[in-house]
Amino acid sequence: MPRQKPSPPAKVAIGNNPERNRSHNRRVVLDAVRLHGPLGRTAIARLAHLSSQAVSNIVGELLEEGLLLECGRLRSGRGLPPVQVMVNPDGGMTIGIEIAPDHMATVLVDLTGRIRNHRSTPIGDTAPHRITPLLKTEIEAACATIPGSSERLLGIGVVMPGPFEIEGMSSVGPTTLPGWAGHDPALFLSAATGRVTLVENDATAAAVGERLHGTARSLKNFCLLYFGTGLGLGIVADGRPMRGAFGNAGEIGHVIVTPGGKPCACGNRGCLEGYASLHALKERLRVNGIACDDPSALEKLHAEENPVLREWLAEAATYLSPVVGMLENLFDPESIIFGGALPDALLDDLITALDPLPLSVASRRQRAVPRVIRGATGGLTAALGAAALPLLETMTPRLDTAIQTTP
Repeated sequence: MPRQKPSPPAKVAIGNNPERNRSHNRRVVLDAVRLHGPLGRTAIARLAHLSSQAVSNIVGELLEEGLLLECGRLRSGRGLPPVQVMVNPDGGMTIGIEIAPDHMATVLVDLTGRIRNHRSTPIGDTAPHRITPLLKTEIEAACATIPGSSERLLGIGVVMPGPFEIEGMSSVGPTTLPGWAGHDPALFLSAATGRVTLVENDATAAAVGERLHGTARSLKNFCLLYFGTGLGLGIVADGRPMRGAFGNAGEIGHVIVTPGGKPCACGNRGCLEGYASLHALKERLRVNGIACDDPSALEKLHAEENPVLREWLAEAATYLSPVVGMLENLFDPESIIFGGALPDALLDDLITALDPLPLSVASRRQRAVPRVIRGATGGLTAALGAAALPLLETMTPRLDTAIQTTP
């Protein structure tokens, strides 16, 4: 094993002292405390490159609003020790919802990113008029577990499989959501919930979830191959998700890997999703008379070394191995993460079966992390990413300017 390099220091965005940038500066202060807290006001000012007066005013506002808490004094040297502040876990909540073709996953997350409640509900009909009442029920049920969380709800994030608004590809086939073509999901769901609802591609949101909560916390450039029902790709470049012009960046499942191969619901033939996805695995099991409707059944088959599952693993790896090399050459990531709905043990075996990986720009002896690693957030990856969408609106600066700091 090559020696692991230390994780790079966290980044804090630089504040701007003019009053017109006050909203940005509030995010900078919150982000500094979230990353490095508890902190005193002087330390925040140093990290964020803001004046002491500006920080003092902003911290006062955030304390009054309940987003920060005072947590005692840090004794260091002479004089009165500075009062430390930390993010108030109960100062606000967000809800993340993944709408998949066969289930809805819901998480309630506090300001520190801790999961306070999670639920998963099977669904059979994903049409908008069917989803809306279930969505409201799940939101109410999640909030009911933490008294007062509904009043402190900062926003709702929803993720669903793409591609969005592509004729012949959107809302078509078993790995998408039928009935959503022609709808603006964000406007529709905001009206249905009565709250601002942010909508994202599931794979992109999953990459955000893995960055905030999983193995990518120390990575700024990575790709997440997301095994939902279909197959998606989340791309994070310089710490920010790459969405593309219309929110469809990373639609890796519809890259053609076998010209003239299996017909795909998108209208093409030989798409990667038809060979290396959870749907493709379930179809192969079904053809062989094996029902597999939930993750526990899949885990049992894997533990039993089911031959049909083993055959799929070997075949999927032959298609995914060159795809890994292609992604490395295109994006030069620190690593490629495999995550999503496949059980961890199955993902581990799939990653092992990729060897030997093709030569690419990632073929270096000295690496901080392996070329391919398994994600750490499991089946909640996309829902956690959804919960992060309103959290990022509140906690994370929008400007790209940043400075290197040490924890």
